[in-house]
Amino acid sequence: MTERFIAAVVQQAIPGNDKRANLAATLQYVREAAAGGARLVVLQELHATRYFCQTEDTACFDLAEPLDGETFMACAAVAAELDIVLVMSGFEKRAPGLYHNTAQVIDGNRGRVGIFRKMHIPDDPAFYEKFYFTPGDATAAALNGFQPIQTRAGKLGVLVCWDQWYPEAARLMALAGADMLIYPTAIGWNPPDDAAEKNRQRDAWVTIQRAHAVANGLPVLVANRCGHEPSPQAGDPGIEFWGHSFIAGPQGEILAQADAEGQGPLCATVDLQRSEDVRRIWPYFRDRRVDAYANLTRRWLDGN
Repeated sequence: MTERFIAAVVQQAIPGNDKRANLAATLQYVREAAAGGARLVVLQELHATRYFCQTEDTACFDLAEPLDGETFMACAAVAAELDIVLVMSGFEKRAPGLYHNTAQVIDGNRGRVGIFRKMHIPDDPAFYEKFYFTPGDATAAALNGFQPIQTRAGKLGVLVCWDQWYPEAARLMALAGADMLIYPTAIGWNPPDDAAEKNRQRDAWVTIQRAHAVANGLPVLVANRCGHEPSPQAGDPGIEFWGHSFIAGPQGEILAQADAEGQGPLCATVDLQRSEDVRRIWPYFRDRRVDAYANLTRRWLDGN
């Protein structure tokens, strides 16, 4: 494992559901990242298609693929050619009627070295993911749950979008030995919201993930999509994905950050030795009161 290397997150607008066209653009950005020296490249959530969860439509299940589907095969071929670690994201068909939101990690010509099936599944206006996705299997530790994935770039604590709001998920990845936290993401604004509300939402999103970096002494890599995606439902304004993909260091320091509209790879040097250095100064893991945390496994402390 190399302790100091260039990593990249790819931010991209998705104009439609033409997978081949979307993948061609994505993989060109991957090539650009590798040409810039990136050893690790992270793609955004569900990057092969538009964000179809704005409505509940059984026809959208046709977009799903098995783990070894065309999207994986295309990504695996480029990762092998460029000899890089690539984190991709897709809509997985695991079995008839059983679908997941799944990240796959490809390590050069070794191929797939691990997967993570999204654990926290939202169900909110324009984000109707519970209709489409089954949560990951926390008991199947070899494939799912909060288990980091070993690569030449270190142990990757891969989580997906809504998982990024939960400190429990980040902490469990860190406790399992993750060297960094990685969040493929698809998040944006409701266009009618005013500017102040939009800024509050985006700032909260950046802040919570920087806080995971601070609380765990780990770098955080976040790849978010950008651009407006219309809703299939008449009269619905769609979603304006806010971009702002970023890479932060183990004290939450921003190493690189995109704007709302820019597309392509965002690169920064990640230094894993700094995690050790920071944890010696801020020894949160040493001082955790694990004897007092049993109630964290309860839904609510109401006496029932």
